[in-house]
Amino acid sequence: MIDILIQHINSKINNKLTESDISLLSEVFHTKKLRKHQYLIQSGEVCKIAAFVVKGALKKYTIDNSGKENILELYIENWWAGDKESFMIGTPTPYYIDAYEDSELLVITKDDFVNILSKLSFYSELNQSLTERQSFQLMKRLHSSQTFTAEQKLDELQNTYPEFFQRFPKHIIASYLGMTKETISRIRSNSSKK
Repeated sequence: MIDILIQHINSKINNKLTESDISLLSEVFHTKKLRKHQYLIQSGEVCKIAAFVVKGALKKYTIDNSGKENILELYIENWWAGDKESFMIGTPTPYYIDAYEDSELLVITKDDFVNILSKLSFYSELNQSLTERQSFQLMKRLHSSQTFTAEQKLDELQNTYPEFFQRFPKHIIASYLGMTKETISRIRSNSSKK
């Protein structure tokens, strides 16, 4: 499984990982398996691990006063899952992250992250690449949520992450987009009539 993480990192940095880097990564990342609906983290906990998704799908969400899940992020293979603020600062997370599918992750503890990974020569470049990507995605999502119609939001997601529609059901996609599953059904019904 570590090979998948190595490929991912190598795709984000200019100089490929050295044998020494690979050896250290193999020592600090450990396999974690989650069954469907099993939590990676729950609201109120401090996030003590960062996770790289090797196989499976997860969702990050909050639960409102009526008990409704509000999906904030979806994770599939080659994505990083966790709560970066809680992980780095040590504050309790307001989020839940659980497995939508049986999942296999590679996880690193905060101690190993701080004492080993963050000191490796490639880390700065990897972190910059991942942070930029996340920032761009967040701004794009914020822009679409404030200016796009429901149809445009759905089209944007289908064009950007078509695999989400194969991995997650309509109600999860709807929550992620801030709409109801009935709205998605209506949009699809109207599209098929054109």
